[in-house]
Amino acid sequence: MAQDAGSTGHGEWSPAARVRGLGTSVFTEMTELARRTGAVNLGQGVPELDAPGPLLRDVADTVLAGGNQYPPAHGFPALREAVAAHQARRYGLAYEPQREVLVTTGATEALAATLLALCDPGDEVIAFDPCYDAYPAGARFAGARLVPVPLAEDGEGEAGGAGGAGFVLDEDALRAAVTGRTRVLLLNTPHNPTGKVFTAAELAVIARLCEEHDLTVVTDEVYEHLVYDDAVHRTIAALPGMRERTLTISSAGKTFNVTGWKVGWVCGPAHLVAAVAAAKQFLTYASGTPYQEALARALGGVEAWAVELRGTLRRNRDLLSAGLARAGLRPHRADAGYFVQADIRAWGHADGVRFCRELPSRAGVVAIPTSAFQMRPDAPSYLVRFSFCKREKSVLEAVEKLVNAV
Repeated sequence: MAQDAGSTGHGEWSPAARVRGLGTSVFTEMTELARRTGAVNLGQGVPELDAPGPLLRDVADTVLAGGNQYPPAHGFPALREAVAAHQARRYGLAYEPQREVLVTTGATEALAATLLALCDPGDEVIAFDPCYDAYPAGARFAGARLVPVPLAEDGEGEAGGAGGAGFVLDEDALRAAVTGRTRVLLLNTPHNPTGKVFTAAELAVIARLCEEHDLTVVTDEVYEHLVYDDAVHRTIAALPGMRERTLTISSAGKTFNVTGWKVGWVCGPAHLVAAVAAAKQFLTYASGTPYQEALARALGGVEAWAVELRGTLRRNRDLLSAGLARAGLRPHRADAGYFVQADIRAWGHADGVRFCRELPSRAGVVAIPTSAFQMRPDAPSYLVRFSFCKREKSVLEAVEKLVNAV
C-alpha cells in the first residue's frame, strides 16, 4: 500500500533533525503580543527611522527603468566595486572586487552560506554568548556544533544615561573552548544583542588565538557604522596576518534603515569567497537587482549619512537608558547598534521570558528576553533587550509607560 505523503512508514511523521525544535521564536511571540495589546514595541530591531530619500528615489527609478531581472550570481559589479572601495577607505584593506567580494541576500544568508562552505559534520564553531540566533542555527544546518564562550559582565557602572555595566572578553574561557575540532571563530563586533564593541586589545587576543590554532574567522560587522561616543570599530581582518584567514560580513540594512531589502556582502581572500559562493548559488542564487544598483551609487556617501543616523540613535539610546534607570531597570552600556540590555531584578523578576510576557499588560511595552540569544544553560536569565532604533516619540512613550508602571 502506498504511504501517505509525509509519512515515514515508522509511526508519526517528524521533520529532519536539523530543524527539529526550531519552532516559533520568541521574536514572533513578542511581536504578536505587541499587535494584540497595542504595546510600544521595543522588541525586534526593526527601524522606524527613514532611509535616505535619494536612495529610495534611485531604487524607484531603477525599477521603472527595467532593472528587475537576475543580477550576476556574485552580485552587481558596481556594488562589488563600491564595497571594495568602502573597505579600502575605512580599513585600509584591498579586495579585488571580482574575486574577493560576494553580494548576498542579506548578512544572514552570508552567514549561512559561509558556515555551509567552511564546516563539515562534527566540526566546531566558537561564538560569543549571547549571540544572534542565526549563528547556532547556521552551524546546526552545516552539521557543526556551536561552542558558546560567555562575555563577562563588567562591573556595576553608572545608574543611567550612556553608562552602566558593559561586557568584556573572557580570554580564559575563550582559550578553554578551543579543541582539535574547532574550525571557525564567529566574531560579531559591534555586537548584537549587547552593544559591545570589541577593543583593540581584545581583537589582538582573538587574532593570536586564531593564528595559534589555524582558525578561520568569520566576522559579522553589520553595525559597523553605528558606533557611539568614544568607541571605535576596528575590523580584525586589518590586523597583521588576519586578512588571509578572515571573511568579513556586512550589509546595507542597518546602515541605511532598509532592513527589508536584504542586501549583504562578504569580503575575504579569493579561495574563501569562492567556497562561500559555491554554497550561496544554491540558496538564493541572486536577488535584489534594483536595490543592488542603487546601493552601489549610495555606498560612496555612506559616511556623511551615518553621521546623522548615529546622532539620532545616540540620542534615543540616552533617552532609553535614562528612562530604564528611572524605572529601576538597570541599563547596561551600549556602545553601538540598536539595543540596550537591562537588569530586571529590581522589579522582582529573575526570569526574562516571564518578565517579557507580562510586560505588555503591566507597562504597555514589549521587549525581548536576552535568553533568546543565549546558548549556555547556566547563563544569567535576568537580562532583557530593549530596542532604540525607533522614532523619538516611541522611545519617550515607552519610557513614560515603564516609569509609571513601577
